[in-house]
Amino acid sequence: MQNCHSRKVITIFVLLLIKLVLFVRKFIVYLLWAFIPLSSHAQLSTLRDSLRNSSLILELEIENGGILAQKDLKSTTYQGAYYNGINLKIGWKQRAKKDQYFQIYNYPIYGIGIYSSTFHSSIIGSPFAIYGFVQTPISPNPNSKWSYDYRIGLGLSGNFRPYNENENPLNLAIGSKNNVFIDLGLRAQYQIRPRWKAGVGLAFHHFSNGALALPNKGVNLVPLTLSVNYQFNPDIAIKQDSILQPYPKKLYYDLNYGIGFKQLRDDLDQRFFKTTLSAYASRHVSYKWRIGAGVDLFYSSSGNDEEIAGDLSGKLSSKLSGGPSFYLVHVLNQRLALNGNVGYYIHNQRFNGEIHRFFLRAGARYYVYKNVNAGVSIKAHMGKADFIEWTVGYTFNR
Repeated sequence: MQNCHSRKVITIFVLLLIKLVLFVRKFIVYLLWAFIPLSSHAQLSTLRDSLRNSSLILELEIENGGILAQKDLKSTTYQGAYYNGINLKIGWKQRAKKDQYFQIYNYPIYGIGIYSSTFHSSIIGSPFAIYGFVQTPISPNPNSKWSYDYRIGLGLSGNFRPYNENENPLNLAIGSKNNVFIDLGLRAQYQIRPRWKAGVGLAFHHFSNGALALPNKGVNLVPLTLSVNYQFNPDIAIKQDSILQPYPKKLYYDLNYGIGFKQLRDDLDQRFFKTTLSAYASRHVSYKWRIGAGVDLFYSSSGNDEEIAGDLSGKLSSKLSGGPSFYLVHVLNQRLALNGNVGYYIHNQRFNGEIHRFFLRAGARYYVYKNVNAGVSIKAHMGKADFIEWTVGYTFNR
């Protein structure tokens, strides 16, 4: 019965996809007419020609199925649940020659997405999200109607129905209404008309609050995706016409500071302050990757709490932890990079939530001004989140 329901939903959504893209296209034209005086026909014509010649791409994508439910949640949180989602994306194909990374990544699409979903369950809610994404072509062939790409997205979500002891005790997956949204995708597309493409693929979504509120087992999805997109100017050609400058061989030195909060126990509503001080050295091994190592130092205010730390509360060793870590940077363009770590605690405290000797980190950084960057990352112990770090940093010798 669920499969029958799923097929009906897919059929309806496929029909809606094309109608919605056409509607959005007409809506943009309507806005041009509405906000430009009737006497300014020449200006309107210029704007419409500019739009036709732009790199703007509109896309609608539906998602179906693929809930990754932990065994102990199948009969509680996800009982009777079935997932459907929809995305509206507006993107721009990058053409600027001043950043050679656009050529290295086959002139990717950067954009903003709006996501809405339902689990057909009052336990989980109907989350939505707003996110930024980069969609990268894989070995593009201008002579083929087929194309392939992968996608990375990061944003914020809302409208979950979180765990509540009295009102919603069955949601044992997530304890907050608003969460971080991580989106990954892999897709094949077929050009059905010069401006139109239809696609099919797989996505991975992860919702988490980084232990800001418990429970935080997270919501994980691997849905099948169907998409249709409209490109205003399909004649934008990929031309590998620039001579790439060699990637630098010098060492980069990163100094970062991060802050966040963590709830440690279900029976305590208090959130404890955590900070990170990190220093790394790294160098390029290719255009896209930098590899290095460094050290991370962590402070946990929960080490001052007698209910958490007991007789050890207040001691410096109860509040500080850290150790060496492997450092990895995936460079997307001159300003944007993904960062990751695998570290090992020389000293840690389990009562602060540092439950394994190894710690992990994954995040994103954006250079807001010259060598100054800002970003967000999730620190974790194997599959369990520690906390969300909001970071600022500086890169020397960049």
